[in-house]
Amino acid sequence: MQESGEHEAGGILTIDLGAVVDNWRELARRVAPSRCAAVVKADGYGCGLEQVTAALTRAGCDTFFVAHLVEGRRARAVAPRATIYVLNGLLPGTASAYPGCNLHPVIGSLAEFAEWKAFVGATSWHGGAALHVDTGMNRLGLSFEEAAWLSAQPQAERGELVLIMSHLACAESPDHPLNAKQIGEFGELRSMYTGVPGSLANSSGIFLGPDAHHDLVRPGVALYGGNPTPLHLNPMRPVVELAGRIVQTRVVPEGESVGYTAAWTARRESRIAVVSVGYADGVMRAASGRDSKPGAEAIVAGRRCPFAGVISMDLLAIDITELPEDIARRGDVVTLLGQDISVDDLASHAGTISYEVLTSLGNRYHRVYREGT
Repeated sequence: MQESGEHEAGGILTIDLGAVVDNWRELARRVAPSRCAAVVKADGYGCGLEQVTAALTRAGCDTFFVAHLVEGRRARAVAPRATIYVLNGLLPGTASAYPGCNLHPVIGSLAEFAEWKAFVGATSWHGGAALHVDTGMNRLGLSFEEAAWLSAQPQAERGELVLIMSHLACAESPDHPLNAKQIGEFGELRSMYTGVPGSLANSSGIFLGPDAHHDLVRPGVALYGGNPTPLHLNPMRPVVELAGRIVQTRVVPEGESVGYTAAWTARRESRIAVVSVGYADGVMRAASGRDSKPGAEAIVAGRRCPFAGVISMDLLAIDITELPEDIARRGDVVTLLGQDISVDDLASHAGTISYEVLTSLGNRYHRVYREGT
């Protein structure tokens, strides 16, 4: 899709690659001497896989995680010497695709392991694979018992493993008992796979302390400005700013409604700014302003103004009644993310998480990348 120019676009998405790099460096500092990788799946959490991977490579990051083979190829194109893992495992018949880009599959079942072993035996490829063991997420991964059985096999039978990993389910809740269980089980696994590097911690897991760090941590959302410590102030720099363009202002008489389902009613004569951004651009309907529940807010001329009515596919409305009449005009931009409206703030109003906000950012925005210093 051809990107529109800034003056043509309904919204402008600014991505601060310098902030991404600073966030990675801060996390790397926290976990030293463990190493810090970067998760760049889902188009770099909506921020641009190639742009983020290239910026982090220049900063010294040498290990990346993606979800799919196609993402691995994209990352390899801008990080030719990096180690790249494909998290979603080995799909049937895809083993032969890994050597061409020197990618490492993350093996998540004995069936995948058998297929990978057969491929390696037939080709003598020595790129190596990662092994994912389930310690409590119940999503992907070998069971603890399967992993214990495999560890007891001769080296020639279990193949060349370059990483053993698991995934924390509740790391954003430090006191959740599942954290201790998973950390304990993963420690047992490490003793079975001596000499194989280990990786357990995601963004929030980094803040559980050294017992979760092992050899390699895998931050994702924290790199992009999401708060990995929801019970505390966000230690990460914000990365994205989103501005939407006003296409019309109008007066709504007292008692009349705005938007689909007539969910928001003017309690007084009100002035509304209609902005050319909607749920097709990643501003979710759940963040709508209703009579029954306040919605998200935008910053217009330096002041917070609430959403008014249900967000539609291409448009949303903002109540600007409190502003002086000559402030918000057709063609002006309002801030939807940035200026103290974080991705976590917008996510909270939509009843979701910052991950979903970031990865939903649409492709109709005019994108501006800042490299930082």
